[in-house]
Amino acid sequence: MARAFLAVVSITLSLLLPLPANAVVSTLTQQPSWGELTPQQKQILAPLAGEWDKLEAWRRKKWVGIAQRYPAMKPEEQARIQRRMKDWVKLTPEQRTAVREQYRDVRKATPEQKEVLKQKWQEYKELPEDEKTRLKAQAATKPVPKSVAGKPLAPIALPRAAPGTAVTTAPSPPAATLAPASAPPPAPPAQ
Repeated sequence: MARAFLAVVSITLSLLLPLPANAVVSTLTQQPSWGELTPQQKQILAPLAGEWDKLEAWRRKKWVGIAQRYPAMKPEEQARIQRRMKDWVKLTPEQRTAVREQYRDVRKATPEQKEVLKQKWQEYKELPEDEKTRLKAQAATKPVPKSVAGKPLAPIALPRAAPGTAVTTAPSPPAATLAPASAPPPAPPAQ
């Protein structure tokens, strides 16, 4: 569960990065089956082998474009692409749908909300491994909230703030404030 959660968060945040113009697919022409791919394309796209022939034409075209650019990518970018493909194929159809919805929500967020999300992700990446493990376990035990339409929302793990500070989450309205675990509960509103 924690692994799937991390995959969802990783994929969502990676989708925040701008795509090159040629990665946008506008036509739905017939795309090659797995058997029609070149040996190099098969090697690059190997994590998708089992699902390739089930993919929509526009998704195949997108992946073929990535495979064409792959040799020119830096080794870190190549490793990131491989990791993301492996994480994606491990997701259930429901998890993939949640990731896509989360991506759409993030794309609709204001620049300020996107910046807050990027900052939270950077803070999370800088946490010690034991704190990340604790947060993953905590997230795995919490029930997933339902949206207004009754569809499950994909959870996003946010790092805890330093003691004595509060962290405001975004982009989900209304913005909730997360206090550190050591902080006392907020006082009830005055009436």
